[in-house]
Amino acid sequence: MNFIPNDREPVYIQIVRYMKQQVVNGSLSPGDAIPSRREMAVSIKVNPNTVQKAYKEMEDMGIINTARNYQSTITTDVNIINDIKQNLIDESMELFIESMKAINVDKEEIIKIINDRY
Repeated sequence: MNFIPNDREPVYIQIVRYMKQQVVNGSLSPGDAIPSRREMAVSIKVNPNTVQKAYKEMEDMGIINTARNYQSTITTDVNIINDIKQNLIDESMELFIESMKAINVDKEEIIKIINDRY
């Protein structure tokens, strides 16, 4: 797992975003089992309570399913997965657009840059 927390936002939010990204990019498939809370905490070197909070958040969002005495799994609901992808796109675009506005880059220049680099 290539999760490296930063100091800019709570770690549990970073864990949720990381897991969303793994689902959207195909590293985690619908129905895949994910590490236990304790395993995740050890692997990314954070407090188990932090991971518990992230898993609870993902359960509430429908991203993961947890049944007692079984590993949590990624949802198989295609609508939820599509919503996750759209939300990640929206968040990224909002940050990007705000950053470009902050340095006075106009829309035409942004489009040219994207066409040149993407």
